[in-house]
Formats: sequence, C-alpha cells, structure tokens
Amino acid sequence: MNVNFTAKPINFKLGEYLSKGFELLKKDFGNIFVAFLCCLVMGIIPFCGMLGAGNFYQYLRKVNRGQQASPSDIFNFDKFMPYFIIQLILIGGFMLIYIPFLIMMPAIAYTQGDDPSPWIAFVMFPFMAIVYIVLLYLMLKGFYIPALISLKDVNDVKTAWNASKVMTKGNLLSIFLFSLVLVIIMYAGILACGIGLFATMPFVYVANFFAYEDAMSQIERDEISEIGIQEKY
Repeated sequence: MNVNFTAKPINFKLGEYLSKGFELLKKDFGNIFVAFLCCLVMGIIPFCGMLGAGNFYQYLRKVNRGQQASPSDIFNFDKFMPYFIIQLILIGGFMLIYIPFLIMMPAIAYTQGDDPSPWIAFVMFPFMAIVYIVLLYLMLKGFYIPALISLKDVNDVKTAWNASKVMTKGNLLSIFLFSLVLVIIMYAGILACGIGLFATMPFVYVANFFAYEDAMSQIERDEISEIGIQEKY
C-alpha cells in the first residue's frame, strides 16, 4: 500500500476541473468513449461497477500524462477487494435503514386499516429527510475514497475514509455544487433524446478525474523537502 502522502484539506477548483475535463474529452474523445463503454460493461458484472470506474480513472491518468493506455485496462481486477468491501458496507447500511420500514409498514397498515392516522406521515417525512441528509453528508465526506484507492494505491478502506474526511474539510459545499453541476449536465444529455448521454456521461467521469488528480497532487508528500527540513533543524 502506498502511503506516501499527507492528508490535508484540498483547495477545490470547481471551474478548473470542468474546463480540463472538456479539453481532454475533446482531445481524445474516441478512445475515451471506448474506455467508457468498457466501464459500462464492468458495471454489468456483479460488484464490479465501482472497480470499473476506478480503473477508468487510472486509464484517464495515463491518457492525460501522454502514456500508453488501452481501453482493455478497464478490465483489471487488482483492486477488486477494497471496492467490494465498500459495496458490502453500503449494502449493510441500506439494509439497516430499510429493513425496519419493511417490518413496520405492514404492521402499521394492519393496525390502521383503511383510515391511516396523519401522525404516520408527520413522523416518517422528517425521519426520511434526516436519513437523506446524513447519507448525503457521508457521501460528500467520502468523495475522495475512489481516488485514494485507484490513484494512490490505498487498499485499506478505513485509511481511505479517514484521509477523505480530512481532505474534504471545508470543501463540502464546493464538492456538493460540483456534483450538482455534473448531475445537471448528465440530465441535459437525457433531455437530448438520450443520445447526449454518450457525451455527457464520459464528461462526468473525466471532470471527476481531474478533481481527484488535483487532490492527489496536493497531498503528495515531498520526501526531498522533508529530508532538507530535518537536516536544517
């Protein structure tokens, strides 16, 4: 595992990521699109959707650096385990949230009959809103986990989570706005008879990649500088 970095709050550059994403996609759209299709194929394989996206970010790094890259690089299972663990955690979390509802709702419907009490909605809607806000907060705090796994070789999920918490400090609003812009762009592709998705979805990944790549460069530990500082003092 590569731990050659120091987690710290990231200087988030929303506009720069969107601009660089557009430029790279325009520069090599054909190959990036083929790699994106391979990413979609990986998504069909059980528990491999996140792995495919992570491999796509590695592919984009090679393309951005002018290194030899092949769309077949998407079909790499070296980092399957950390992404598998993350998905198990997500599944467990959703089960903890929804199983009580699956148990409670039939019981409530049985006891209330055809005349349900309004207090049910009064309790349920605020509870669901709180659950949604908590989930959104956790997703934003874990924003950099895929980057740490795929671009920094951090295979321990707990280490990636702790680092991401530090890196997102003070940036949650910027990350939320960035994600919101990408969602709007993706839905714009849907409105264009669905065909626009073939351009907007790859763009979403490419823009995300630049957000991840910039963050990884900001937390890179400069060993030479550290040695110099130690010798100085």
